[in-house]
Amino acid sequence: MIKKFFKLIALIIIISCFAAGWYWNEYKVYLTQPIKLVDSDQSKNKTEYLFTIKKGELIRNIANNLHDQAIITHPGYFRLYARLSKKAVKIKAGEYSLKPGMTIVDVIDLFISGKVNQYALTIVDGWTVKEALNAITSESNLMRSSNIVDQNNKIDTDKLKKLLNLKEISLEGLLYPDTYHFPRGTSDFQFIKRAYDQMHKILAEEWDKRDKNTPLKSPYEALILASIVEKESGVSSERSKVAGVFIRRLLKKMRLQSDPTIIYGMGERYKGNIRRRDINEKTAYNTYQISGLPPTPIAIPGREAIHAVLHPDNGKSLYFVADGSGGHKFSNNLKDHNRAVRKYILKKK
Repeated sequence: MIKKFFKLIALIIIISCFAAGWYWNEYKVYLTQPIKLVDSDQSKNKTEYLFTIKKGELIRNIANNLHDQAIITHPGYFRLYARLSKKAVKIKAGEYSLKPGMTIVDVIDLFISGKVNQYALTIVDGWTVKEALNAITSESNLMRSSNIVDQNNKIDTDKLKKLLNLKEISLEGLLYPDTYHFPRGTSDFQFIKRAYDQMHKILAEEWDKRDKNTPLKSPYEALILASIVEKESGVSSERSKVAGVFIRRLLKKMRLQSDPTIIYGMGERYKGNIRRRDINEKTAYNTYQISGLPPTPIAIPGREAIHAVLHPDNGKSLYFVADGSGGHKFSNNLKDHNRAVRKYILKKK
């Protein structure tokens, strides 16, 4: 009887060892097999699958979610590897891009790397702050911050200025134009603050390297003039020449006479053309009617425009007119300028 008992125990041990070996081998093979990414109709493979891990989410939930979304077949093996490798506690929250060919090991290594999926949004040189905020509001991958929106769920600039501790009278021109990459879960305020801080950083760097003979008295004045140069110069190689004209006009106490400042001062009334009465209308921004600079920027300038106003061309031109090819004809005196206007604007020889 005892002999039979020991034989049974031995058989159980052998079967257990065999089963353990078989499962261990299956586990090892499973770790090297690629995950499956298929469309919801199961008809074709996907090139990418976005998987989100919530903050504080347990490894069990992560494994179950992967299984529920048909990415892995054995959540138990997933958990086992994560715990045996001591990687489970290192997994970071975020949205991750899973791709064909990745193994379980690759997936967990991605989760602990923190290399979350990135989205991109571009703030364009020459945009107004209104255009920039509209683009930010329309970006579905940014979360809406309740403390900066109004009753219509749109960004309230007064709330935004207060939250940014804005010292300038307007946010206009203060969001640096660039393509920004961000992970899902980033708030619109975080995005705006990043662009706002970047503009101050760039402006400070350029101001520190400025031409010391500039009549501009502060980085903010440089930003204002740079915004005008940005709107006036369609050809990047002309920025310093355009800036030079405006700088010489400031030094000579001449009005800047920039059409984009008229347009900005007109606001929603601008319908695509400037009339004589618009030129004669005295707004805070109409540089045909006011001396010096307008009170704020009229658009968002890029670094090139900022650099140009702080390192202007040292020529003698005081006027310029669009030549019809995207560039300008520069003149040193009013007589030559009027001749250029007749040629390029009035089409008279």
